[in-house]
Amino acid sequence: MNLSTRGVLRLTTILALALVTLAPVASLTQAATDSDQWIHIRVTSRDAKGEVVRINVPIEMAEKVLPAINKDRLHDGKVHIEAGQVKDVDLRAILDAVRTAKDGEYVTVQSNENNVRVSKSNGVLYIIVTDKEHGKKALAREDAAKGTKASEPVETKVEIKVPMKVVDALFSAGKDELDLVAALRELSAHGDTELVSVKDAENDVHIWIDSKNATE
Repeated sequence: MNLSTRGVLRLTTILALALVTLAPVASLTQAATDSDQWIHIRVTSRDAKGEVVRINVPIEMAEKVLPAINKDRLHDGKVHIEAGQVKDVDLRAILDAVRTAKDGEYVTVQSNENNVRVSKSNGVLYIIVTDKEHGKKALAREDAAKGTKASEPVETKVEIKVPMKVVDALFSAGKDELDLVAALRELSAHGDTELVSVKDAENDVHIWIDSKNATE
């Protein structure tokens, strides 16, 4: 099967949704307990105060707490995928094509608004998105509120790194669900992993997994 740009981009959007869902869930499951692997989230504000928020959660605890959280599209440890997000696209067929395809860069999109790159290497899926418009809008709002001269815009850059085995675990539920608990179990077995890095005009966000019970 050929890899379609539309299908791969839809798949990467769903993966981003799953990883973003883990962030607020992690903040609800914080506790000091022993565990082999921990999820770490660090958010550093770019404003003058330079506030830093750190969240450290044992994966084992997150696995147990997730099924107990029922909010919006998250139920029983699974995230429901809206029909509009998978319309006319067979995500599992796309996933199978990505899994069996040779390593390489599958999608490259360059425009005045954003750049997108999707590639695979050594069993890991890489997604890099540079949003040029978000930074401009964020700074325009900030400058307008302060009544100052327009500042130099800062691009929003999102980098996502997901082991293919974790992707498989995510899609192991029904056709319209993502299994976050299964993904967490696979992440725990995978070892230290950098997952998400986001840099924009307002914050720097870093999400990763390792065996330490605290962030630097």
